[in-house]
Amino acid sequence: MDTARQFIPLHLAVLTVSDSRTEATDTSGQLLVDRLIEAGHRLVEKTIVPDDLYQIRAIVSRWIADPDTHAILVTGGTGVTGRDGTPEAVSPLLDKTLDGFGEVFRMISYQEIGTSTIQSRALAGVANGTYLFCLPGSKNACATAWDKLIQGQLDFRTRPCNLVELMPRLKE
Repeated sequence: MDTARQFIPLHLAVLTVSDSRTEATDTSGQLLVDRLIEAGHRLVEKTIVPDDLYQIRAIVSRWIADPDTHAILVTGGTGVTGRDGTPEAVSPLLDKTLDGFGEVFRMISYQEIGTSTIQSRALAGVANGTYLFCLPGSKNACATAWDKLIQGQLDFRTRPCNLVELMPRLKE
């Protein structure tokens, strides 16, 4: 952490993908909201959509098109069941993927849940200059992803490099 650099608050959106969660029971989405606010970022919007490819894509597309949304955190729908379709919904929207995110997430997760981590299809990428992070629906998985990967990369003070300092160049 480079304390000589000023923190730059970003505008983030949170999407929970679930057929069963409500605002009252959405612990994963709420954890992400709490963490991003604690870090000093601003919440643009939070919503819940069912595990439906087109509903997921519609919400994410709207946020991607909004120049005031810098990053999107999606929780849920990254597993392997028939209803899990978040990667299929989001992947076609990405201009570039950040393959290392899913790889490192699963490496860290392996230390916590062992071989069960192979069931996660967590991914990240960039679309129209907006970062997207697709995380499992588990509260613990969201905490791991935010605390050990996302928070540092969305903090301009993180050295040797971070995603924030690349933002001016994402649309080149």
